[in-house]
Amino acid sequence: MHLIDSLAGRVSILVAYDRNRAIGHQNRLPWHLPADLKRFKALTMGHHIVMGRKTFESIGRPLPGRTSVVVTRELGYLAEGSIVVDSLERALSVATNDNEIFIIGGAQIFVQMLPFCDRLYATEIHAEFDADTYFPSVDGNAWAETSREHHPADEANPHPFDFVTYDRRESSTGDQA
Repeated sequence: MHLIDSLAGRVSILVAYDRNRAIGHQNRLPWHLPADLKRFKALTMGHHIVMGRKTFESIGRPLPGRTSVVVTRELGYLAEGSIVVDSLERALSVATNDNEIFIIGGAQIFVQMLPFCDRLYATEIHAEFDADTYFPSVDGNAWAETSREHHPADEANPHPFDFVTYDRRESSTGDQA
């Protein structure tokens, strides 16, 4: 993906997963964590968010204050209020002037984009859920944990979780795919 080199800013993955790296069940999040949704909004507001068709359909609408870019191979697919493209390269090309582009799912998009991303914002949930969709394994040699913030369960968030940021190590490039 040669376009990555010409982008104005960072390409980041934003994901929440459980102990088993589960990210979804029947095209929905298997949990409800208001703190995670608040973080998602704070990080992505004003930016391009790139997602696959199934992720868009699970959200059900474009998110306010962000530019939704939907990647699908389905010809003629319409996602009102969003930009629809047929490849990840085209998705990135519509966001070339953004200082941070967020890849928000689903699993196939994560697998394809992980080798090219600069940062990974993860919500690591300390629980296990029924799931049918998983986040790919991450090469620990390619990524460095740069921050971790623990949150115990509370009245609004029924599961303990950590907000973790991983940055790609300098010696690790997108050539690892």
